[in-house]
Amino acid sequence: MTGDEALAALAAHAVPGKAAEMAAYHKADRRYLGVANPDIDTLARGWRQDLTLAERLALAARLWDSDVHEGRIAAAKLLTQARIRPDDASAWDLIRSWVPQFDAWAVADHASIAGQKRLVADPSRLDEVERWTQADHMWTRRAALVMTLPWTRLPHPKSADLAVRERVLGWAAGYVPDRDWFIQKAVGWWLRDLSKRDPERVRAFLAEHGAEMKPFARREASRYL
Repeated sequence: MTGDEALAALAAHAVPGKAAEMAAYHKADRRYLGVANPDIDTLARGWRQDLTLAERLALAARLWDSDVHEGRIAAAKLLTQARIRPDDASAWDLIRSWVPQFDAWAVADHASIAGQKRLVADPSRLDEVERWTQADHMWTRRAALVMTLPWTRLPHPKSADLAVRERVLGWAAGYVPDRDWFIQKAVGWWLRDLSKRDPERVRAFLAEHGAEMKPFARREASRYL
């Protein structure tokens, strides 16, 4: 399947008037087709089933490079899979190549969900993600937290998982002085999700760093405490 064929399949599900609404909402300067997320998900799921990994990687690259909003969402969904065989660097390399191009939350979050799966599959990739925390690009710094969210949700974490949690909490502590709204939101989000499993650790973080966080981020982190 070519990128143009995939975009045409997406466009066939466009809702009249929705493209303009999406452009106003997402505020990223790119083309919008006006396709609802459930329709993108249905198409991407079918492509995942029908295409080989090599074909999916090629299609995902083409859809991302189209710079069409729904194309980029579909590209991420093509690679959102817990087990990819073989799970060599190919899918991870493509996902991480997108990170410096993040410029809006919806596309960034969908691509980060694909990235989450690859990090859980191979936590050694966290060494690279840690370098993102020092990036000048805000969306790259944010991705380091969004892609590591699975470690907040483990019901029975092993010692290695707890070590990852502490590692990422160190990143979050380093982000606290950053006044960017999206960074503060990401810190609050990470802590909020962790509080469902380890409320005492979140309380300890807030006791040490909460006074420096923006009030909305502190409220977000404390929502379930």
